[in-house]
Amino acid sequence: MKILAVGDLIGSSGIKELKKRITSIKQKEEIDFVIVNGENSAEGMGITTQNFNDILALNVDVITMGNHTWGKKDIFKFIDHPQLIRPANYPKGVVGKGYNIYECQNKKIAVINLIGRVDINILTENPFLKAKEIIEEIHNKVDMIFVDFHAEATAEKIAMGYYLDGTVTAVFGTHTHVQTADEKILPKGTGYITDIGMTGPKHSVIGMDIEASLKRFETTLPERYKIATGECIFNGVVFNVDDTNNKVKSIKRLYL
Repeated sequence: MKILAVGDLIGSSGIKELKKRITSIKQKEEIDFVIVNGENSAEGMGITTQNFNDILALNVDVITMGNHTWGKKDIFKFIDHPQLIRPANYPKGVVGKGYNIYECQNKKIAVINLIGRVDINILTENPFLKAKEIIEEIHNKVDMIFVDFHAEATAEKIAMGYYLDGTVTAVFGTHTHVQTADEKILPKGTGYITDIGMTGPKHSVIGMDIEASLKRFETTLPERYKIATGECIFNGVVFNVDDTNNKVKSIKRLYL
């Protein structure tokens, strides 16, 4: 079984790039299940009703979120949709689900979304303890568990990979928008990559307009970010899972 995880969609251009490539990728890679991070799909911050519907129309199975979950008020209209999950370690009582279980090819697949705490500046519960709590609750109910860890610090992501090694199928990082070349299968069998990258403007500063970004760094004055234009890239990874033991056999990075 093959699971495709697509890196952070950046604005409408990211959604268009997903639309342009998803069918051919699914056919070429023989993809069975698709996870897409959509927290930047509303021009860099949040997700709107239109964004959500456009992504689902591409036969995406799950949309995950991150630190910009609440960037657009539209999300409260569809926050309980089963194909949308937000970070599970937001405080108790927050609307939405931090994980969900899906069926595909006679397998039950759990997808968990978590957000890091290092340099994120959002008050959340401990993502490590929350992950452990969820896994203990569902591990006997599912065949596979995939974790989208939306975090800034490389060390925090790597630590999460080893923390969950052997208890989940795969851990993949999102948020930094730069694909890492450290895909591996950890000692106890969990597939891992620090960041799967982004899908959006190629010539940009992690998806944002170069001039606006440089002005912020050069002057330290606030400058409104805007999405870059032009050629786009598609980033993601394919997890090839053994149907007999539900463990990752191989990981393939996509940078198109």
